[in-house]
Amino acid sequence: MSDSPEITAELAKGKFTDAMLAEMRALIGTELRTEACVNNEDATRLAILRFAEGIGDDNPLWTDASYAKTTKHGTLIAPPSFIFACLGSVQVGWRGLGGFHGETKMTFRRPIRLGDQITAKVTFDGFDGPIESNFGGRRIKDYLRQEYFNQDKELVATFICSRMRFERDEMQKRAPGRSIELPHPWTEKEITAIEEDILAEKPRGATPRYWDDVKVGDEIDVITKGPLGLTDFIAYIAAGAAPIPRISAHGVALRRYRKHPKWAFRDPTTNALEPVYSVHYNAYAAKLQGAQAAYDVGIQRTSWGIHALTNWMGDDGFLKALTGQYRSHVYLSDVVRLGGRIDAKEIDEDGDHVVRLTTWACNQRGEQCMPGTAVIVLPTRPAQS
Repeated sequence: MSDSPEITAELAKGKFTDAMLAEMRALIGTELRTEACVNNEDATRLAILRFAEGIGDDNPLWTDASYAKTTKHGTLIAPPSFIFACLGSVQVGWRGLGGFHGETKMTFRRPIRLGDQITAKVTFDGFDGPIESNFGGRRIKDYLRQEYFNQDKELVATFICSRMRFERDEMQKRAPGRSIELPHPWTEKEITAIEEDILAEKPRGATPRYWDDVKVGDEIDVITKGPLGLTDFIAYIAAGAAPIPRISAHGVALRRYRKHPKWAFRDPTTNALEPVYSVHYNAYAAKLQGAQAAYDVGIQRTSWGIHALTNWMGDDGFLKALTGQYRSHVYLSDVVRLGGRIDAKEIDEDGDHVVRLTTWACNQRGEQCMPGTAVIVLPTRPAQS
C-alpha cells in the first residue's frame, strides 16, 4: 500500500515552538488564499434551498419563491448564515496543532438576495497566547477576519472567526476527565416530546413584530435541534458549508494530502485517508482530537442560533449583529435548545430601532454550550394619522 510517510493513523501532533510563534507573528495582516475553501459563489434558488434544508430551516422567505415575492424583499433571500455556504472558513499555519472553533462575532449589512454573487476576503488578524488552559494544556486563540461582498462590491457581512489551537497529545491525555454517557439514553417518551416541539416551531413570517410592542425581559421562541444524527451533520456538509478545505474524494483528495500530509490521517478500520475535518462525522478522528464522539461544527451551531432569531423577528426584521462562544462539544445523540432574552431596546447610532438580546444554546445535560448576544432591527408601528 503506497503512502506518504508523513500520513499515519494519528492526527498530526505538532508542538508550540518559538519558531512557530515567530512564523505566525510574521503572517499578521496577511490576506489569505481562499480558492480551496470556496463552496458557493452564486445565491441560486437551489443553493439557498440546499443550505436552508441543511440547517433544518424551511422558512418560506428562503424556500418558497411565490411567498417571497409577496414580502418587502420581492424575491427569495438567503438566511444570514448562508455566508457560511459561500466560505465557511480558511486554515492558516499552526502546522500539526489541533484546533476548535472557539468564538464567532458577526455583523450584517444587507441581505443576500436571489442571484447575488458572493466573494470573501480573509485576513489573518493575529493571535493571543499561548496560555495555560484546563481544557487542553497550552493553547492560543487566533483571529481570522472574513468579509463577504456581493457583485456590486457592497459589504454583506463580516465574520470574525476565533479558533483555539492546542497540542493534541495533551488534549488526548485530558479527555477521560470529560467523559459523559454517549449516546445519550433517550426514552421513547422523551423522543416523542422532542419531536413534537420541533414540529410545533414556525417562523413569525408576514406578521410584523413591532419594536414598539416588545419589552425588556421578553424571551424569544425556542427552537430544538436533535437528537442529532449522522445525517444532520452530513446534511450540513451537503449544504455547502464544509470549510478548510473543501471535502473531496479519490485522486483529487490523495494529491492534496500528498502535498499537505498534515491535512489527513489513515483510518485503521477502512484504510482510507480521511481529512482532519472528519472529526465532525468520524468517531475515530474525533477521539484523536480529544473528543468522545463526532461533534458539530461551530458555524453549524451558529446557523441554528440564527434560525431561532430569524424565526422570532419575522420577514420585516433584520439581524444586525451576533456573537457566540462554543463552550462544549455538541455530540451525536445530543439535543440542543436555542433561545434568547431581550436585555435592551433602543435607537442605535445608525438610527435603527433595535433590540439587544442575550442568547443561549443548552443541551440535555444542562450545559450552556453557546452563550452569546444578538442585535436585531425591528419595524416600528406606522404613525397614526
